[in-house]
Amino acid sequence: MKVNSTMKKYIILTPEGQTLAPNAEVEVENLQVLGVVEGVRDENEAIIKLLQENSWIIDAEYNVAEFIVYELL
Repeated sequence: MKVNSTMKKYIILTPEGQTLAPNAEVEVENLQVLGVVEGVRDENEAIIKLLQENSWIIDAEYNVAEFIVYELL
């Protein structure tokens, strides 16, 4: 896919999963970055490309409906 001025860049996050503080005794409420996708036209295309290039996301059973997608400028 040729990248041009109509192509966009997105970061995809999820609230799923758990994160521990460095001392491993405290659970931290935050978002996890699943990936950054470039050269797509919209959010849906970004999610599809992310999943195609990162099969571990499906293997880890992340719920696509929980994804939070932001366009990066």
